[in-house]
Amino acid sequence: MKKPVHILIIMILLLLTFFLYNKQLASVPLLLISFYLFTIVGCKISLFKKNK
Repeated sequence: MKKPVHILIIMILLLLTFFLYNKQLASVPLLLISFYLFTIVGCKISLFKKNK
């Protein structure tokens, strides 16, 4: 994916975190952010290992 798409997804999830914080549901978007970042890192590591 392109970099602006990654930034847009993270910004949307962060905005959801702020809006859902008062309803005590902020953990849901934070969990999605952590899963999204984990998958990005996994893809980058696999590309790095392929290039070696």
